[in-house]
Amino acid sequence: MRRWKGSKVQEENMERAVLDKSRCGWWKSAVFYELYPKSFQDTTGSGTGDLQGILSHLDYLETLGVDAIWLCPICASPQVDNGYDISDFCAIEPSFGTMADMDELIAESKKRGIGILIDLTLNHCSDQHRWFRAAKSSRENPYHDYFLWRDGTPDCPPSGMRSVFGGSAWTYVPEIGQWYFHQFAPEQPDMNWENPKLRQELYDVMKFWVKKGVAGFRLDVIDQIAKEPDKDITINGPRLHEYLRGISENVLTDEGLVTVGEAWGADTERAKRYSAPDGSELSMVFQFEHIGLDQEPGKDKWDMIPLELPRLKECLRRWQQELYGCGWNSLFFNNHDLPRIVSRWGNDKEYRVESAKMLATMLYGLQGTPYIYQGEELGMTNIRLPLEQYQDLEIHNMYKERTERGDSPESVMQSIWARGRDNARTPMQWTAGENAGFTTGTPWLPVNENHTVINAEAALADPDSIFYYYKKLIALRKELPVFRDGRFTLLCPEDEQLFAYTRDTETEHLLVVCNFSGREASFDFPAEYRGAECLVSNYKEPSVQTIRPYEAWMLIKKDCIIPIQDYLGLGNEARMNQPGTVGFNWRWRLAPGQVTDALADELMALTKRTGRVNWDILNG
Repeated sequence: MRRWKGSKVQEENMERAVLDKSRCGWWKSAVFYELYPKSFQDTTGSGTGDLQGILSHLDYLETLGVDAIWLCPICASPQVDNGYDISDFCAIEPSFGTMADMDELIAESKKRGIGILIDLTLNHCSDQHRWFRAAKSSRENPYHDYFLWRDGTPDCPPSGMRSVFGGSAWTYVPEIGQWYFHQFAPEQPDMNWENPKLRQELYDVMKFWVKKGVAGFRLDVIDQIAKEPDKDITINGPRLHEYLRGISENVLTDEGLVTVGEAWGADTERAKRYSAPDGSELSMVFQFEHIGLDQEPGKDKWDMIPLELPRLKECLRRWQQELYGCGWNSLFFNNHDLPRIVSRWGNDKEYRVESAKMLATMLYGLQGTPYIYQGEELGMTNIRLPLEQYQDLEIHNMYKERTERGDSPESVMQSIWARGRDNARTPMQWTAGENAGFTTGTPWLPVNENHTVINAEAALADPDSIFYYYKKLIALRKELPVFRDGRFTLLCPEDEQLFAYTRDTETEHLLVVCNFSGREASFDFPAEYRGAECLVSNYKEPSVQTIRPYEAWMLIKKDCIIPIQDYLGLGNEARMNQPGTVGFNWRWRLAPGQVTDALADELMALTKRTGRVNWDILNG
């Protein structure tokens, strides 16, 4: 087994670089942290997280090095869908605290160089919102046209469209003899974006939060706002780009504001329009093609198949190459709707630490903006609960539908344990103590029993923890331009164990190798990376030919391009010391006709003496 003999990057005293969030494009070097307030930290004993709990851990997030917090919904809500049913877009959910708490959170985060992104559901609201309560009171009410209504009889919905959460996408209101459309729960009526008054109301909501000082917005299911239910169109409707441009033109006048659009129906061509460099629509797209690769084609997320690594590689290659220079993607494996990735595509038992680091290595070498979901930096895992302890509406609706159609309860529970959204929503594991240090009361959702081993207190005390591995990756992404600007090339595309690729700029060359399996794998190490620096490795020393189970590492080779006249202007002693930086491949920039036999001999001798066998001569 060949171990690495190259240079190792110094890890100590890596200072946190703070990005200037007033500048357009700051997010391209940033790492965001998705925070689910209900499960982060409770300070009142209620069993539910709150804003003061977030404030109490800002230093933790600063230590990690993140640049912005995506704050899952904190607006007033009946909590039918855990806050994604908003009843007042400009008020704080009382269980989380007050607007004064929110103002303090924004201000204290700014002091630490951390921006706040508000999560808004511009596609739908709560049925308790004053707009909808007025809308269902009368067909003549001015708010009636803020929503999507169709005539019909109580026993005949306008169409057979189904809700994402199960059942019909239509609900009847007998008082006015009409049905309203809801892509999600009946308590989440969809809004009518064709109404310019509704659009202006939502612009005003966003301006309210901009004035509060937020860094931007995460826009929930934003590709659904232009739906046409009469044509069974729910995503990518014909007026979608018009509506997105309206948001940009009316709200995003500060070039430092960032918008992240959740778009389940995005492909690379649509994403180019969503996230075009001119900023006319969104800053970046949050798409899910890679997340659906272990789902049976044409079926639901509960219908699972094993992940085929070549398919994942081809999917990510396409997004990396087709958006290069003309769009911007989000990088993620986890969020509040997805199971824990170390349980899904890693090994959450004997190789939990190694596979968690491997997955981070693979993702953080790509172009795009990475998102950490709370607890991912600790290697938190899925949980197995009895049905009655789950809180998610989607889980209970799915269980009812599938058992009624004849699926065995055992098979349905297997799907819930693997794919249920509550896997991501268990309380943050701060300590090995009672309730993982999350609450002094009864947690709203059970704490994972493995918190006695997997917790932030233990991670911060262990310099080799997953937490510090993420911290280093975050720092590297700010330090080295290749992470932001490098071109992507996929290596060994058909290999069923290894995910390997390069990223290249004119002067920086990154090699990333990850073993997605619990077995050793052979790798044909590229000779041009001999002597390169090792940026990160999840084993103490990288093995560059026989890659160990779940092993991952990044190497970088740098070129130093110097005009030949600068070299010729050096004295003999200075020439003897050039090139002298480990990990650099020195390249000489010469004008035509400057290459003489004597100069070529001198450069070749210099190269042999310093071990630089990969130098070349550039015209220019």
